[in-house]
Amino acid sequence: MTAAAATPPTAPAALPPVALYVHIPFCVSLCPYCDFVVYAGAAARGPHNRVDAFLEALETELELRADALGASPESLATVYFGGGTPSLLPPDAVARMLKRVRSRFGLAAEAEVTLEANPGPDERGDATAWRDAGITRISFGAQSMDPAELRALGRRHRPEDVAAAVEQARQAGIASINLDLLYDVPDSTEERWAATLEAALALRADHLSLYALTLDDPDAEGLTGATGDHLPTTAGARRWRDRARPAQDDDIAAAQYRHAVKRLAEDGWHGYEISNWARRGHESRHNLAYWERRPYEAIGPGAHAFDGATRRWNAARLDGYVAALTPNVGNAPLLPPGGAERLDATAAAAESVILGLRTDRGVPVEAAAAPPLAGVAEWAATAGLLEERDDRLVLTTDGRLLSNEVFARLV
Repeated sequence: MTAAAATPPTAPAALPPVALYVHIPFCVSLCPYCDFVVYAGAAARGPHNRVDAFLEALETELELRADALGASPESLATVYFGGGTPSLLPPDAVARMLKRVRSRFGLAAEAEVTLEANPGPDERGDATAWRDAGITRISFGAQSMDPAELRALGRRHRPEDVAAAVEQARQAGIASINLDLLYDVPDSTEERWAATLEAALALRADHLSLYALTLDDPDAEGLTGATGDHLPTTAGARRWRDRARPAQDDDIAAAQYRHAVKRLAEDGWHGYEISNWARRGHESRHNLAYWERRPYEAIGPGAHAFDGATRRWNAARLDGYVAALTPNVGNAPLLPPGGAERLDATAAAAESVILGLRTDRGVPVEAAAAPPLAGVAEWAATAGLLEERDDRLVLTTDGRLLSNEVFARLV
């Protein structure tokens, strides 16, 4: 594989955001495999819940972040309410937040506004109310369409709840509907995964996100300190993961992924990213901003932002977040604790290649001649992990399965 020499990477520059991520950290219960910033139980529901205090802090952070940008940027193309379970919020709170976003950042007339939701009847909210609040896209955390797997994963809903949630969203006129599904579930089989996929396809959603179940250890990775973007793993979740890991199987997981690639292609789906398939025109514009390395703002505990030159994150601890943004009378609100990392030219170049290779667009063929791909491209092509397609370098299915090994060689 040969290509013309490419110019050396240049240092990145800061740019205004095109997207906004809003993290809502509340769930009715905590799934044992989940590493997202989540506060469950009484914090989310009941007489002593922390939702109102959080929303006050969140609106203040939005104002402070907008102030920090200075001159008004171009209108945002996307807003994404992630979690947690954002569908636990009152719809009027979401509508109020979007009104503030329009006022402080601007929001394009045809903006994509996504809300993550659990499909259970007591968690998904009212789809018509979400539409009226300004939501154009709903992402349901289905995870599986197998009742036994849902119970094993600690999920509160049933397969029929997923069908009801999709139907209600469709009837309400939600423009685009996604289903999240997990493969490599402990003790899963190729047959059970195929059945889950067929059940999901029968619902005629517009987008599917298929994720391998990963059971990481954020404590061991040093991500749970005072300014870390993860919460400590609970003792119960740690015990569950210790039992679950031996019941996972790499070969079965690979077979499940291959089956999805083949079956979804047969059904006309666009596999536009390693874990994401869409019917044409329903690709997640918000997530594409991440993979295209475009700048985005983010608010909420544990949220990550990127301005093209610096990655910034908020600390995960809700107490510190609320205390900074809603201080005692007489004290001005402060941005929440967290951290930041400025990328040099070398790191930015590696990140651009890695993010590009995650997508079906890949990277320009001339990237093979310059760091970080120089040397790696020939190895990956020889191993059947990378191929040239329309003057672009893209990962093969094998390459997607072994993408972490490819990416590790680029940094």
